[in-house]
Amino acid sequence: MNTHVFVLGLTDRQREELDTVREDGPLEFHGLLDHEALVETEEIDFDALLERSRAELDAFDGSVDAIVTHWDFPTSVLGPVLATERGLPAPSLTSLLKCEHKYWSRLEQRRCVPEVVPGFVAFDPFTDDVAEQIDLDFPYWVKPIKGHSSSLGFEIRSEEDLEEALEEIRADITDVGDAFEQVLGRVDLPQELRDLGGSACLAEEIIRGTQFAPEGSVSRGQYAVHGVVDMHKRDNGVSIERIDYPAATVPDHVQQQAIDVTGRLLEHIGFDDGCFNSEFMWDEEREQLRLIEVNTRISQSHSELFALVDGRSNHQVAVDVALGHAPRMPEGGGEYAVSAQYYMAHDHDAIVRSVPDEQALRQVSEKYPGTVVDLRLTPGDRLSDQPHQDSYRYMLAFVYLGAPDRESLQERIDDIEQRLRPELEDCNERSA
Repeated sequence: MNTHVFVLGLTDRQREELDTVREDGPLEFHGLLDHEALVETEEIDFDALLERSRAELDAFDGSVDAIVTHWDFPTSVLGPVLATERGLPAPSLTSLLKCEHKYWSRLEQRRCVPEVVPGFVAFDPFTDDVAEQIDLDFPYWVKPIKGHSSSLGFEIRSEEDLEEALEEIRADITDVGDAFEQVLGRVDLPQELRDLGGSACLAEEIIRGTQFAPEGSVSRGQYAVHGVVDMHKRDNGVSIERIDYPAATVPDHVQQQAIDVTGRLLEHIGFDDGCFNSEFMWDEEREQLRLIEVNTRISQSHSELFALVDGRSNHQVAVDVALGHAPRMPEGGGEYAVSAQYYMAHDHDAIVRSVPDEQALRQVSEKYPGTVVDLRLTPGDRLSDQPHQDSYRYMLAFVYLGAPDRESLQERIDDIEQRLRPELEDCNERSA
C-alpha cells in the first residue's frame, strides 16, 4: 500500500528532488495548494489558505500520511497546523512561533543561550516616536518580526536612513503582518508580545563576520544535524551571494558550538517532530559567535546541494520526520565533493531585454552535468515588479551546481555567469 505524502507549494523541480527520497515501501507525493498561492503572492490570508488546504486534504480519496513544508511563511506554519489537526508528527504551534516571531525568538534566546544574542529591541513602525523606541547606537538593522526572505530589512546608519526605511515598511509590512496576526491569535502570547501585533518590527545590533548554517531535525525528541552550509555575502556585506556545501569557512569547533547552541535552544522551547536550519555569524577577530535566526523547516535552497554531494536531497530528512521516523541521510553518496547555489543578481531596477535561450541552457547542462538553472524572467519584465525581492538587489536567477573541488567550483560559476546573464537596461538610464 502506498504512503501518501503531501508537499505544500510543490514545484516541478522539487518533484525531481523528491525522486532521491528512499522509503521502505512505495511513496506517492502530492502537491498541496500551488506555488503561486503560497510563495509568489504578495498578499496573504492565512485563514483562507488553511481552509483551502483542509478542503484539498478532505477531498483526497486515500490516507494522508505526512505533510511536508520547505517554504517560508505562511507555508512554514500552515504545514504543521494541518499535520497537528490530523494527528501527524509536527512541532507545536507555540514552539514554532518562538522561532518564527523574531522578537519572541530573541526573548527565548536571551533566556537560554544569551552568549550568542546581539542587542535588540522591538518597535511599532506606525508610531511617530520610532527613533525614541530604539535604544541602539548606529548602525543597526531593522526588519519585521515576521517577514518574507530578506524583504523590508534595512541597515540603518542615520535618522534619515530610518525615515526612508519606515516609509517602505509602512507601505508593505501588512502584506505579511496581517496574516501573521491571524496566526498569533491561535496561541496564548506572553504579556510583552500582546500589544505588538503582527506588523511590529525589530531593531538589532549589527553583527559582522562569516555566515554559516547548520541544518537538521528533531524527531521524537532526538536532535540531529545532517549538514552545515557556508553562506557567502556580497561585497556590500548584507546580501547572500552564494551558499556552499559542505561548510569550510569556519573551524570545526565553531560549527560544533553552533550545533550545540541550536540544540539547547530547541530543547528549551519544546520544538519536536520538525526540521530546522539555524543561521550564525562567526567573528574570527573577536572569536565571537552570534545567532541570526532559526528557521523551522529544511531550506529549499539547500535541496539540490545535498543531492549533488550526498546523493539525496534534504527532503529525505523532512519526509522521514513527517512520517515519525529517525532521519536517514547518507553522507558523500553524490557525484561531487562540493556544491553551491549561486544567486545571479543585479544592483539596480531594470527592464529585461533578453534571457538565455534553450540552446544556451542546454550547453551549460551538457558542460556541467547536474547543473540546474532557475530563471523565471522573460523579456519585458521589470525587476522591481517581481515578488519577494530583497531590499538591496534584484534576483535574476538561481544556479545550482557541483564540482570536484572548491577551485573548480568557482571557475564553473564564473563561466556560467558569463554565458547566462540576462541582458538588462537600467530604468534610470532609459529614455523618457
